[in-house]
Amino acid sequence: MASVWDELDGLLDSPSSFTAAPGDRGTIKDKHDFNAEEDVEALREAIEGAGTTEKTLIEILACRSHAQRQVICKAYEEATGRALVDDLEGDTGGDFMRLLVALVTPPAQYDCNEIKRAMQGAGTNDSALIEIFASRSNEQIHAFSAAYLEEKERKLTYDLKSEISGEYGTALLILAEGERDEDTDEDPEEKAKEDAMALYEAGEKKWGTDESKFIDILCHRSIRQLRQTLVEFKKLSGKTLQESIEGEMSGELQELLVAVVKCVKNVPAYLAEKLYESMKGGGTDEATLSRIMVSRSEVDLLDIRAEFKRLYEGSLHSAIESDVSGDYGDCLKIICGGED
Repeated sequence: MASVWDELDGLLDSPSSFTAAPGDRGTIKDKHDFNAEEDVEALREAIEGAGTTEKTLIEILACRSHAQRQVICKAYEEATGRALVDDLEGDTGGDFMRLLVALVTPPAQYDCNEIKRAMQGAGTNDSALIEIFASRSNEQIHAFSAAYLEEKERKLTYDLKSEISGEYGTALLILAEGERDEDTDEDPEEKAKEDAMALYEAGEKKWGTDESKFIDILCHRSIRQLRQTLVEFKKLSGKTLQESIEGEMSGELQELLVAVVKCVKNVPAYLAEKLYESMKGGGTDEATLSRIMVSRSEVDLLDIRAEFKRLYEGSLHSAIESDVSGDYGDCLKIICGGED
């Protein structure tokens, strides 16, 4: 399993999910013969009839794009005087209900909702926060931060500050600003050598670790720049930067910075790993499973499927089929898009 994160060959020339055009590598596309009125009528019959027809809900909501679902939501409310999300919450339940609600929620609002859920209650779900902030682009972070501001009438970073602390809190708040450098330099190699040396001197070369240097570089530099830095660091130290972080740090800061490094290398592989972890062992982490499947369904879920098979030999579709069942499992398998 560790070997995939040691691989740096071809890294500088490989595509990044941070810059991929929406829809290029997703499993869900626009339905070509889309008719919102027909879909609304079918949904009404499925919900208002004697017993809910879950199969119809799945066939429509899991097979339309985000944009088409928003058209359906508007048409549904105009036709019934009720919000579709309210009817879904009233007529279905459990993980299946939460999955359907996720599908009809605009992507930025959905990320916003997941962040709010991670901060609810006595403790903070740091793993969920780390996954979201490490894997989202500046544009995505700005979008869900705007949704948070509109709903709460205060900045997301204001509420985050009360939930997180220490160097981990500092790093996450930098990511939450969504101000990572964009690619501007023609030749990042010289800067990468400087950053690699700075990281080496802040960790491997000294007694103790200067975490602030790792945070500054990993949370501010562009993806292209960081990829070059990963290559230069390995040349300089003989270790990968991930290995250095794992040897020098612990706790949530280690988890966050390792997640950043993994996403710099390969977002689909990182999310494939998170999906595997959500299903391994005796129980299932349905929240993580649903979040990744829905949020990446129109971004890079095809690539996540490919990485899942490469890492774990079996397909994502088969793993879902083995781990979850019923309407929830059926809906996830349709979002997955097929067997590999």
